[in-house]
Amino acid sequence: MSRGLVSIGVAAALLASVTAAQQQPTFRGGSDVVRIFATVIDRDGRIVTTLTKEQFEVRDEGKPQPLTQFDNTPQPIRIIVMLDVSGSMEGNLPLLRDASDELFSRLRTDDLARVGSFGHKVEISPTFTRDRNDLRKALPQEIAPDAPTPLWRGIDAAMDAFGSDREQRRVVLVLSDGKDTGMGGGFQRHVSSQAGVIDRAREEDVMIYAVGMRSRQRRGAPMDMRTAMLADLPDPGLARVAEETGGGYLEIRGGEDLNSAFARVADELHSQYLLGYAPPKRDGKSHGVEVRVTEKGFKPRARKSYVAPK
Repeated sequence: MSRGLVSIGVAAALLASVTAAQQQPTFRGGSDVVRIFATVIDRDGRIVTTLTKEQFEVRDEGKPQPLTQFDNTPQPIRIIVMLDVSGSMEGNLPLLRDASDELFSRLRTDDLARVGSFGHKVEISPTFTRDRNDLRKALPQEIAPDAPTPLWRGIDAAMDAFGSDREQRRVVLVLSDGKDTGMGGGFQRHVSSQAGVIDRAREEDVMIYAVGMRSRQRRGAPMDMRTAMLADLPDPGLARVAEETGGGYLEIRGGEDLNSAFARVADELHSQYLLGYAPPKRDGKSHGVEVRVTEKGFKPRARKSYVAPK
């Protein structure tokens, strides 16, 4: 065979290889692949990271789906930490600053974060960064004693801050000690709700982690026993939002172990399994999804639904 024919053959082979690669399905969340990030916990509450693809089963509307994607290595995250700076958090500022710094210290080199707060207004740092000093500077410096708790508006704003690029892995970590009171101050152009947050997180593939804090009551705030007991509890909707979106919910008292709670979130995010499969239907509707593992005593946690592509 002449050198010219060999060259032509090699070129054709390379062209075929490139063409085949171009024809491979691109991994895009919510389009070519339904992607699910699952945390697996054992009976003692420890994170399990050694399961294989064969030990998972994913059901879409009750029907098992063949997994086309599986990865148990840490995946890069884009996380927005939203901190409650309502009046009831007065006195807890050092705690939430220290806990946030603990989270920042556990970010990997390919992770990026932003910092936000919600009280009289909702504020979020301007850009995603890995720089620990920049993240510290973005933490709240004070808490107004009369600030409300616009919990759902705060989470809504965090989802706004991710922008239009849905290829990145999106996570919101919210810390709050109270029930949603809205922004206050009269008419709001946009009213957020728990149901709206869940629907949006489902559609935009956002995982929400929540830490509910039972805060000490402010001095000089008279209230009867029943009101005092209810006021001391975080919004019950936080746990539901976390469950529906595949995140976790932790509840602590008076700031105890807040550092370890934030550290636990970071550890979980870097210890999850990526499970992917082709959507059975492309109807633009919400579909229920369930993750199971074959090992007894292991409990998976993942989002409960997704919106299929059209």
